[in-house]
Amino acid sequence: MNIPIPTVHLFQTLDQKLIELLRVLTDDDWAKPTLAKQWFVKDIAAHLLDGNLRTLSMLRDRYFGVRQNESEAIVPYLNRLNAEWVTSFKRISPAVLVDMLESSGKEYYHYLSGLDPFAISVFSVGWAGEQESKNWFHIAREYTEKWHHQQQIREAVGVDGIMNPELFSPVIKTFMMALPYTYRDVAAVEGTILETIITGESGGKWAIQYSNKVWSFTSVERKPSSIVEINQQDAWKLFTKGISLNEAEKRISIKGDTSLGKQILNMVSVMA
Repeated sequence: MNIPIPTVHLFQTLDQKLIELLRVLTDDDWAKPTLAKQWFVKDIAAHLLDGNLRTLSMLRDRYFGVRQNESEAIVPYLNRLNAEWVTSFKRISPAVLVDMLESSGKEYYHYLSGLDPFAISVFSVGWAGEQESKNWFHIAREYTEKWHHQQQIREAVGVDGIMNPELFSPVIKTFMMALPYTYRDVAAVEGTILETIITGESGGKWAIQYSNKVWSFTSVERKPSSIVEINQQDAWKLFTKGISLNEAEKRISIKGDTSLGKQILNMVSVMA
């Protein structure tokens, strides 16, 4: 059985590029602001380390440590964990941080590569509206986390390196899995089709159709009611809340039903 979006084979390459980048950063680079708003470059690197260690602790070792309060929603809970970790790592040097990223990244990859891609994941991909997800989708989601945070660092320090189709195309494909869920509360005429085009060498086309009060992926067999075009450089930022809705609206193109097309501005492919 083919994996819909294979990504596990890319983790080692992506991690290697991260380590190579971090090892040549200057003191000024580590302190530069990023698209992650309140986080600087070093904060994002610390967050990436948290992702490695938290996954190994919770999924490999079944140790959950700080649990979610009964009255705490999932996003505030995750934000609290992220903030606590980043704050604590302000006392850790960049050199120590990079060494920990390198060693934990290898263990992280070893764990993910041993998972049955079609078994049920411990965590579902909530931003795609799933209550239950296969491991391949969980792994792809984790890949997008590593990719977009590294890209935030690269943009902050002005170094390219991971926008090529090999590494970026799977990110866009995974992000677009959130499209039907984004339109879940949008009613339309039976059979209405929305097409989204991500332009650029790593982009593609995705279409959803409204049928029996549900939006789902479809092929385009007739003219869509709305066609949305987004440049790949803007798409990853929009779907990770890296740019404001107002700014994103200026950058996208909508043909046909504008109101229907604008709903994509609300698409978020991260837990935020």
